[in-house]
Amino acid sequence: MSRYLFVVPPLVGHINPTLAVGSELARRGHDVAWVGDARVLHALGGTGLNIYDCATISLEERGDLVGPAALKFLWEHFFIPLGRAMEPDVTAAIQHFRPDAIIADQQALAGSLVAERAGITWITSATTSTELTDPLASMPKVKDWITGLIDELRDELGAPASGHDPRFSPHGILAFTTAELSGTPAIAAERCWMVGPALADDGASAARSDFPWDFLDNDQRNILISMGTVNGATGAAFLRNAAAAIGARPDRYRAVLVDPDGAVADPPSNVLVQKFVPQRALLPAMDAVICHAGHNTVCESLWNGLPLVTAPVRDDQPVVAQQVVDAGAGLRLRFRRATEQHIATALDTVLDPAAGHQAAAARIGQSFREAGGAVRAAEILAGLG
Repeated sequence: MSRYLFVVPPLVGHINPTLAVGSELARRGHDVAWVGDARVLHALGGTGLNIYDCATISLEERGDLVGPAALKFLWEHFFIPLGRAMEPDVTAAIQHFRPDAIIADQQALAGSLVAERAGITWITSATTSTELTDPLASMPKVKDWITGLIDELRDELGAPASGHDPRFSPHGILAFTTAELSGTPAIAAERCWMVGPALADDGASAARSDFPWDFLDNDQRNILISMGTVNGATGAAFLRNAAAAIGARPDRYRAVLVDPDGAVADPPSNVLVQKFVPQRALLPAMDAVICHAGHNTVCESLWNGLPLVTAPVRDDQPVVAQQVVDAGAGLRLRFRRATEQHIATALDTVLDPAAGHQAAAARIGQSFREAGGAVRAAEILAGLG
């Protein structure tokens, strides 16, 4: 049997797929461990994981930055410092665990750079397809700037000048999506395995949840509204407008609105506001989703055949939102400019069978299930040797 080490950033959407893949590898008798923020890993995967705790960096200081300013912050104050901070702990974990292969998240640069330095086979974990679409192809100066930052980090960590971008392993890339949503990768398509979403079983968490399920027992269509876990108060105005849009149609819709920061203080009677929800367990009871186009939420929604109204805020969200539109599975709004009427009209449209969004969402969901997810990813990793 082999030993696999996952290197992950402190981001829920980047950790969850690795938990599903790691669980499948362990079921097959392999040894599995993670390097990352132990607090986050334990919260998501329980106490049974083999974890090497790692220094981390927070995204909280980003505030309301969007657009180019948010991209600049990500690279200068998160990706590069995170790589620098994680390197000693990744190095120590490799020395202790002695993995046969490393699965390095695209945003945990220390994983791939230290693996190259140690001469260990490494596979890229692409939990979002954004980088594979070459989103900066039309902005060569920005692309060169990012390449320069990565090269500086490579030199600082003592990684060899291999000619490989540490976000795209020459040994292979696990992309947790399918071509039906993302299209053919513009980068490294020849070595990219599109395995679809790797969804861990969350039955236990759903059973423990105190969610008021009776709220969903109605004749209206149920809508989930969420702006994600890392957007904070940035999406507050959009959430209030979305609540108003649902509230104006009590005979048509009910909504569960995820509001960890208390943006919606006085919701309509047909809008249930919750700080957190068991999203995976909740989605099968939904008819549509209004969200920020975070890759996890989009994929989990499409897995259930749900059409989407997206309002991307930053990071990979605009690219993912456009993928949803191009695939026919939903519509895209401008989150800062979306009014109550914009949101209501978009929701009415995606739920109109004649518009085709529901059929497209169902088609993509079927492609996800056929791609194999965690089982297929584990088969690929087990076959590396």
